[in-house]
Amino acid sequence: MPSNSVYQEETIPTQWERAWQNFRANSLAMFGLWCLLFLLIVTIGAQWLAPYSAIQQVGELLMPPSWDNSGHVNFFFGTDDLGRDILSRLLIGSQLTFGYALLVAFASSIIGLLIGILAGMSQGLKSSFLNHILDTVLSIPSLLLAIIVVAYMGPGETHILLAIWLALIPRFIRAVYTAVHAEVVKDYVIAARLDGANNFYLLWNSILPNILTTIITEMTRAISIAILDIAALGFLGLGAQTPLPEWGAMLGDSIELIYLAPWTVTLPGLAIMFSVLVVNLVGDGLRQALNAGID
Repeated sequence: MPSNSVYQEETIPTQWERAWQNFRANSLAMFGLWCLLFLLIVTIGAQWLAPYSAIQQVGELLMPPSWDNSGHVNFFFGTDDLGRDILSRLLIGSQLTFGYALLVAFASSIIGLLIGILAGMSQGLKSSFLNHILDTVLSIPSLLLAIIVVAYMGPGETHILLAIWLALIPRFIRAVYTAVHAEVVKDYVIAARLDGANNFYLLWNSILPNILTTIITEMTRAISIAILDIAALGFLGLGAQTPLPEWGAMLGDSIELIYLAPWTVTLPGLAIMFSVLVVNLVGDGLRQALNAGID
């Protein structure tokens, strides 16, 4: 047998590596991921990417986009009824709609995860009492609950963020509570508990990896709901106030110009639709990749 022979051990991919391979094989998911990265870059660098100020009059009133015969190359998406550059307002408005939606979704997920895990791993009165409270709160649509909170506290950016945060927390709690409670009673968890495993070990090594799909699904849904609720409250005049360039507020301020200057309505609407679509594509791709990796 040659002394210089080389033996190559076959490496078995981990669950995360298999999930990433499955995700990369999904062309729609990869397209959504690249678009999501683009949105994140735009949101973070909006102040530097915007060619003009979002609230300053820099051009003629209702100037068409640059591809129109009456448009100008300096105003790629045209101007609104006050002569403000729409491209700049869309870029800076991404922070108020998409950026705030990410912030609210992550904040609500942290609280929802903590309470849902504690409730799911507990038994008796506490779990039952929380279950009844969640049934009551979830019977109210999130947008309606946000409108009630904003109507009580008054319009404004801080108030809509708090309202949507409060509306999203019960959804996370219910989803995590149901998933954890279903895992706790399974045989592998009971066997690990009989072997002396404590709750933290069970949670970190057994339960959380198996409910990761649920968490990602709820996170995706929460970001989409937050985007739509922020835009809806802005459209109704309860969210970001003029002259802030929040996408929903831009849509509401320009709705009367839909026939005279349709680009002032279409572009903010497309921005909202695009952001929700991208988030859902990435979320569905992650869910399918993790499910395939587990199988």
